[in-house]
Amino acid sequence: SIVVRQRGTKIHPVLNVSKGGDDTLFAKIDGKIHFSSKNGRKLVNVIK
Repeated sequence: SIVVRQRGTKIHPVLNVSKGGDDTLFAKIDGKIHFSSKNGRKLVNVIK
């Protein structure tokens, strides 16, 4: 399922998240969405 619709990579995928051709982020598994940041980059994970 879609986690974030975006143009450009404003938010970067990490665990259990993939990036589509139009930079949309989608979850590979069902679970809780966790947003964080590191070194000025916004990140998103999906945790079981």
